[in-house]
Amino acid sequence: MKPDRKSLIRLGLGIVGLVVLFGVWEASVRLGWVPAGLLPAPSSLGPAWLDEVRNGAWQTAIRDSLTHYLLGLVIGTVLGALVGLLCGAVGVLDALLAGVVRVLRPIPGLAWVPFAILWFGLNTAGATFVIAISVFWINFYAAYGAVQSIDPDLYEVAAAFGHGSFLGRLTKVVLPASAPGLLAGLRTGLGQAWMSVVAAELFGVPGIGARMMQASSLLATDLVVVYMLTMALLYALTDMAFMVVRRRLLGWQG
Repeated sequence: MKPDRKSLIRLGLGIVGLVVLFGVWEASVRLGWVPAGLLPAPSSLGPAWLDEVRNGAWQTAIRDSLTHYLLGLVIGTVLGALVGLLCGAVGVLDALLAGVVRVLRPIPGLAWVPFAILWFGLNTAGATFVIAISVFWINFYAAYGAVQSIDPDLYEVAAAFGHGSFLGRLTKVVLPASAPGLLAGLRTGLGQAWMSVVAAELFGVPGIGARMMQASSLLATDLVVVYMLTMALLYALTDMAFMVVRRRLLGWQG
């Protein structure tokens, strides 16, 4: 499907906005409005990135972070969506876990880092644990809210066609009707998982976060910004890939 004129205009304005941002940024450093030691000029980012690519540090950091990211995203998404669907569909389970949810939900993923280190150590398992917890609650509430908003009449229609059992209602009503909400939660989780990657790696687990900490300890602000932009690029790529998949899965809505 070809992009329409409105989409092209929006894309063009977005590019213009980025050009203005980097232009003002560069001018601020060159004119001395911002000390170069506090914020690197955009023109210094290219050479810093090339050095990281040549010594292999950039590729290694991305590979390590992608491993943590994908494992945490999959585990947190699957478990969060599954528990959310079951709580939304089964009243007894919802009531049983209501107190547990209220106690655990306000605790941020970063607060679990000490336990991740104690339980798993500074390795992939520890980073995956922190990311999975951060993603879990987003998908839990997305799935729970999607099930709660299903029209009750749909259950009666399903029963009339011989799908009145729990499994029948789950497969014929709950999953199809909650699909948009589930995918909305997944998209939010894609971004949250990248933010959690940095938190999970700041304490020494190899990856982009650890590399940023190493660079900041050496006052290499250009490398810090390089990895910040790398994180932004990776998120943009995963989000675009998700939107392609989403359009295919929800094509029936159009």
